[in-house]
Amino acid sequence: MTKGASRTAPPAPLARPSRLRAGARVAVVAPSGPVPADRLEAGLAVLRDWGLEPVVAPHVLDVHPELDYLAGADADRAADLQAAWCDPSVDAVLCARGGYGAHRMVDLLDWPAIRAAGPKVFVGYSDITALHEAFALRAGFSTLHGPMVATETFLADEPTREHLRATLFEPETVLTLGLDTAAALVPGQARGVLYGGCVSLLAAATGTPHARTGARGGLLVIEDTGEEAYRLDGILTRLLRTGALDGVSGVVCGSWQECGPYEKIRAVLADRLGPLEIPVIEELGFGHGPTTLTVPLGVPAVVDAPADGGRCTLTVEVPALLRA
Repeated sequence: MTKGASRTAPPAPLARPSRLRAGARVAVVAPSGPVPADRLEAGLAVLRDWGLEPVVAPHVLDVHPELDYLAGADADRAADLQAAWCDPSVDAVLCARGGYGAHRMVDLLDWPAIRAAGPKVFVGYSDITALHEAFALRAGFSTLHGPMVATETFLADEPTREHLRATLFEPETVLTLGLDTAAALVPGQARGVLYGGCVSLLAAATGTPHARTGARGGLLVIEDTGEEAYRLDGILTRLLRTGALDGVSGVVCGSWQECGPYEKIRAVLADRLGPLEIPVIEELGFGHGPTTLTVPLGVPAVVDAPADGGRCTLTVEVPALLRA
């Protein structure tokens, strides 16, 4: 790995979808874990309050008869996503929740048909990272790492909902991201194209046929939940050893919910990422935390981590979504 490779120009950004308008039809899918019906209904009510027309995919409330951590059969979950994406009347595809199972069904999707259908708004995080990477690498589409409609954070936290709403309807108003918790783990400034998500999902994909083999010109955003310090060490070490982080220009960290004492997590991040000699921001405010900012993936951005303790930010250089 070459230190300083972060200063290279970023690759071409991915194709962006159009922003939403009142009356837009949005499909709700469940690519991963089972969805609580009461939370789904509450989330749909929020979408309707925004002036959207939510359409619930047929298998969203399914539960696999034997593997009850899955929202139904792999083929059914894939079919829901495929049908929503290829339906020209659907403007966006929103995930109901994460959990586990997206990478079980990602290869069941017809990626040439998805590419032919063109980009659409796609929102999710956590296990949905597997799909974010697939849309980027197999379709060339940008996506949104953001809150899901049947999750506690989306339903309980107004700033989380408002940031997603603004991103969907008025993305030029939310170009600069960063809660007050954001701090410079490694100071500096860098530019690149945003990618990433749940870091354990990124590590799990290494060695698979469609995984990234490097990160030249990319700005990596990472977060996770339920991974103790030694497990996070192993995850980052795997990414480093496989070359998956080669050339990355900077790293932006979100929340580490239920990952143990943060001082231990911070020590792992400093130990594993510090030697890359690139800017690293900690606790920007996305992922599994109490407030979840929506982070556009596949667009150029600048990370600014001042050495003097000033405000740390991530600024996207173009709105996440195009004007229709």
